[in-house]
Amino acid sequence: MSTAAHPSEPLSARQVPLPTAAQLPDHPDTLKNMIVELVATLRQRDHDLEEARQRVHLLLQRLYGRRSERFNPDQPLLFSADEAATAAASTSAAAQEAQADPEPEPAKSRKRCRPHGRRRLPEDLPRRELHHELSDAERICVCGQTRIDIGTDNGGEQLDWQPACYFVWQHWIHKYLCRHCAGQGPEARMATAHQPTPATTRAEQAAAPAAAMGAAAAVEPAADSSEATAEQARQEQAPPAIGPVIIAAAKPPMPINKGLPGPGLLAHIIVSKYFDHLPLYRQENISRRHGLFIARSTSCDWMAACAELLRPLYDVMVANVLQSLWLHTDDTPVKNLDHEPGTTDKARFWIYYGDRSHPYNVFDFTVNRKRDGPQQFLGSYLGYLHADAFSGYDGLYLPTTSSGTTRIHEVACNAHARRKFYEARTSDALRAHQALGYYRQLYALERPASDFAEEQRWQMRQEFALPILEQFHTWLEAQRAEVLPKSPMGEAISYALNNWSALIRYTRFRQCLFANSFFIRA
Repeated sequence: MSTAAHPSEPLSARQVPLPTAAQLPDHPDTLKNMIVELVATLRQRDHDLEEARQRVHLLLQRLYGRRSERFNPDQPLLFSADEAATAAASTSAAAQEAQADPEPEPAKSRKRCRPHGRRRLPEDLPRRELHHELSDAERICVCGQTRIDIGTDNGGEQLDWQPACYFVWQHWIHKYLCRHCAGQGPEARMATAHQPTPATTRAEQAAAPAAAMGAAAAVEPAADSSEATAEQARQEQAPPAIGPVIIAAAKPPMPINKGLPGPGLLAHIIVSKYFDHLPLYRQENISRRHGLFIARSTSCDWMAACAELLRPLYDVMVANVLQSLWLHTDDTPVKNLDHEPGTTDKARFWIYYGDRSHPYNVFDFTVNRKRDGPQQFLGSYLGYLHADAFSGYDGLYLPTTSSGTTRIHEVACNAHARRKFYEARTSDALRAHQALGYYRQLYALERPASDFAEEQRWQMRQEFALPILEQFHTWLEAQRAEVLPKSPMGEAISYALNNWSALIRYTRFRQCLFANSFFIRA
């Protein structure tokens, strides 16, 4: 069977036959020009091949390599081309084996309809009775008698959580009867309802002008005693007040009004999901192991209710963070469910971490990575912002049109700039490791300085860090003209020089940090 290409298909480079000596021109100038063109073509091909190798290496590093960016200066190349080729070969072999021996598809089972509405709590769960009683002072009726406990009402059941087990709160609301008021007839209670109580009479007397009462007391001190005696006689002659016959203890407010979960269970789900990174579907399986099924849709509704419940606390934390003298921020991509079933969009979580006087970290959610999110959150902020070189922040660093002053000063992250050189070490090992050597010196100064006072840290940066930065800047300017702009090393050098004023701003402001690495991982 012939493998020749179809006449209508373009020929590949391997299918083009090599020219013979007779086919080459005899003129020397023409041959020289051909050689120049061939050399240019080979250089372009080498550049494209090196760029492709760099992309493959970064892909393999992200899939199988270490996440740490440390390097040994005595070892020029941490990952050789042979290792990358071996990893690529093993990956392709695993893919071929998966295609040759595909796993059988599981049989589709018929979906079983689940009943809607709130389910009854299992009877085997332990019950704990919680009695809501009135205090001794609250049991005193308005007539002066003490109410007696006549029984309880079922206040409902509430599911709660304690470590390693579920339990149910059974709410019993106690009711209290006043025998004295219950013994009075309806006519007496109606008459008492229209008569002023002793407390009302005393309140009306207290509302009289204080000056007039003082003058009357100074002129006629004996009249006060007679009026007090007359008032006491009227109180004794007045019929006793009659209050409600039966009252009940008030049930304390719950996190979710008329909801099934108790505060302990809600706190456990929140901590498991957002702190322990335990998704709701896994918590659903955990609850099933305990003999109680809590659907993930129900837990999701509970989380939405808790978010609204905690909104005032979040607003207070945001207000405190925006009072910081400097902020740290970064964004993290997350999957957001789209309107179409089974599809997701890439949304963003933005973290904002305050200074030492306002040590709170708050998050802001946006459906995309546009500048609207940071500009809206930081609309009233004044201070220094530690961030990467994302173009969405650029509008925050511009002077205001009203005053002409800059509200927010950019403090770039040196860890981001260093990462560019670290990723370029396989394509230009000499320059990359020389740049990493400069950063090694700067990190060696900053690590012990974290325990310094602000004045001591500022003096250290002026005496030791600034000379290293000046040497590094001179080296970057010299190397920019010797590398290709689109190469990994050229992009790393351009990133550092374009953001140089923001990268060294930490040397001028004492509280700013050298890198934003810790807060990126928050």
